Amino acid sequence: MNISINESLFTMNDQFKIGLIHYNKIVVAESPQMIKGRTQLYQEHLFLDLQESPVTERPGIQEWRKLWKSFGADPNRYRHSAESLMRRIAKQNYLTPFHSAVDLNNFFSLQYEIPIGIYDTASIQGPIEIALGDENTGYDGLNGRYNALTNILYSKDELGAFGSPFVDSSRTAVTEQTTDALQIFYLRPSLSEDECEQLLAAAGKMFTQVNGGDFKATLLSIHDQSTTY
Repeated sequence: MNISINESLFTMNDQFKIGLIHYNKIVVAESPQMIKGRTQLYQEHLFLDLQESPVTERPGIQEWRKLWKSFGADPNRYRHSAESLMRRIAKQNYLTPFHSAVDLNNFFSLQYEIPIGIYDTASIQGPIEIALGDENTGYDGLNGRYNALTNILYSKDELGAFGSPFVDSSRTAVTEQTTDALQIFYLRPSLSEDECEQLLAAAGKMFTQVNGGDFKATLLSIHDQSTTY
């Protein structure tokens, strides 16, 4: 499985970075009580913080809104997934447990203040490219409707678009039958490559502590625009 970033994205922002974690031999199930409790406590603390300062003033959220705008999308109309999660929490509409993969994915997104997607690789065919959508790009999403991705980053395989920092497709959703998964981190451009690599290593370690299996983390940037798993 080859994964690459379309070169044109670097002409818009040469600090653009994508983190990848490939997991294999994982066991997805109901989240252990420790993860449920930790996520709930984190949300309660975040709710209190958000009463003092708006969601859009959080450093990660703010940076991704600017990046969103630089690619040509309206951050007020199409909010990236990390901002959407935080806005729910600001209204005390806390996330409820789903399963161990999605719950950790949401936790990482809140913790790092970035959009993150996780995909079942059994539903992905051929090479993957991360590019910018146009008027013909879209898919049926996990939000239950068709999502147009004009000027929004997205990932695609031979079958078409399947993921984005906005909302993911239903085609590649991780379930309790998933044993092999790909996690895409839409990293903050301001982070150094060392900081990005440390973030990915920490996330991969925690994920496999809960779900078992092995992981391999890779950073894509202007210096390394593709990788193969």
